[in-house]
Amino acid sequence: MADPQHISVLPSVIIFCAAAVVGAPLARRMGLSSVLGYLAAGVVIGPAGARLVEEAESVRSVAELGVVLLLFVIGLELKFSKLIAMGRDIFGVGAAQLILTALAVGVGATAMGFSTAGAIVVALALSLSATAVALQILEERGDQRTPYGQRAFSVLLFQDLSIVPILALVPILASLTQARPEGGLDAQGVALAILYTVAALGMVVVSGRYLLNPFFRMLAANGGREVMTAAALLVALGAALLMEIVGLSMALGAFLAGVLLAESNFRHQLEADIEPFRGLLLGLFFISVGMSIDLRLFTAQPLVLLGLALGLCLAKSGIAHLLFRWTGSGSADAVRAAALLSTSGEFSFVILPLASRAGLVDPAQAGLVTAVAALTMFIGPLLAKAIESGIKIHEGRAAPPPEPEEQFDDTAGTVLVIGFGRFGQVVNQVLLAQGVDVTVIDFNVERIRGATRFGFKVYFGNGTRIDVLRAAGAERARLIAVCIDDQEATNAIVALLQESFPQARTFVRAYDRVHAIELMDRHVDYHMRETFESAIAFGRATLEELGVAPEEAETVSTDVRKRDVARLMMQQVEGIMSGSDFLHGVKVEPEPLTKPKTRSRALTPETKSLVGEARR
Repeated sequence: MADPQHISVLPSVIIFCAAAVVGAPLARRMGLSSVLGYLAAGVVIGPAGARLVEEAESVRSVAELGVVLLLFVIGLELKFSKLIAMGRDIFGVGAAQLILTALAVGVGATAMGFSTAGAIVVALALSLSATAVALQILEERGDQRTPYGQRAFSVLLFQDLSIVPILALVPILASLTQARPEGGLDAQGVALAILYTVAALGMVVVSGRYLLNPFFRMLAANGGREVMTAAALLVALGAALLMEIVGLSMALGAFLAGVLLAESNFRHQLEADIEPFRGLLLGLFFISVGMSIDLRLFTAQPLVLLGLALGLCLAKSGIAHLLFRWTGSGSADAVRAAALLSTSGEFSFVILPLASRAGLVDPAQAGLVTAVAALTMFIGPLLAKAIESGIKIHEGRAAPPPEPEEQFDDTAGTVLVIGFGRFGQVVNQVLLAQGVDVTVIDFNVERIRGATRFGFKVYFGNGTRIDVLRAAGAERARLIAVCIDDQEATNAIVALLQESFPQARTFVRAYDRVHAIELMDRHVDYHMRETFESAIAFGRATLEELGVAPEEAETVSTDVRKRDVARLMMQQVEGIMSGSDFLHGVKVEPEPLTKPKTRSRALTPETKSLVGEARR
């Protein structure tokens, strides 16, 4: 008999999956962000709606892993050098945005009757923006690497860094207002917290710098795909747990682990392994936020809540817009980035209950502010959608001259080369000699290690997996060169490329003549048999050594090449046995009009093999 506890979990899982499957596509079909679909689905199935699922808080504790994995993937795409280059935006624009927004919100909270300490906490909580919402919108637009996308992410990153001191500030303010909660901070506790924080950060940095690459090399050589997936989750969640133990943000720990692996050969494979879990859990997170919304507050005072939420979004976006314009962003980019930062953040749902338990705000005030924060998550994506549509309409009317799209080649090459064997290495040399930006992936660990010794950067990844190709930048590549020597794997990759990445031209290494014809049937842009050109060059050098003039040897080589192309085209149409008359030295003998009635018989032992008499 089945365990009733196991049975009781299954309906909830089915409900969540059904909510995600219905909510997100409906929102996208209406031209809205999928975030709105998830939030609406959470409202429908949650305690305020049909009550299909009651425990919103327990669901969110698991769903927050989606935000953790999102920050891990973002970290994988950021090298330390890139992070340092973003320092001005992170600590300049990010700090200014948080301080100015907190001041404005704090003044409003004080005017509404909040105490000074309560207004400070509410202002800081509402000044944070929803990282998951903003990054999801950027991903749906494909704008993660645009200038405004990078600058908006810098501000979000500073907000994530500021979560720890904000959480530490709550018990301090409680103690100053004579409402010290249990476990209030003292000097020794602060010193120990700092020590644990430094030790945890040092552990993550040392592990990422010296241990993770050998660890993944060992797994790639001896484990299967599922082992690599488990290892990717282990690294991301392990770093997040370590940061949480010492009081830091789990998302910050995962982000740091991702940054430390950004230079790794296994970056693209890790990103591809994490991606399915990230998307699923992030959708679950948004559903859990929707479930936590109390509709009774909205029905009781809808105009007040709507006015407060709309005013908060406009105030946050206005301050962000001024900062981005002041620091050099164009008008359109500043408006886009400001709209992304208009929502309240996920951590407001953590800070506000903590402030309520500490006595800084009463339960009614906490409920009101939480409802406003949740409502901004609905308004923010709508505002971003409206602004983006308005910008496109304005740009269409202005009809400016087309500008080349900005490329961010530090994260994805213009050319993606799949395979770094003998053939791929030579191709890579030619491209690098011309300064072409190349991303190379290979599935052979020893080959990757050898390439590293010579200064080449080759990423670990299986080119037959579409998630790996996406992570390696196939959606942005102008040309994809398939240079592996496995005929079946090559055909599988070509099919994936033509179905999912039609913008990229496909240059493919053919195994032999038959394979070349298959590739022609698949309409690849260019193919090359792996030994043909080298054999042509070899034959030309042989003629020259025998005394043939170089010009004549080149003429002969060119003639052989043209005949081969003509023969290949004929074989594609008429079959592999056709086209023999294009070969030099082949004489076409007339065939008998009627089939002989007797079998040919060899007269000498030497001719048995010619007529096939020896085979019985």
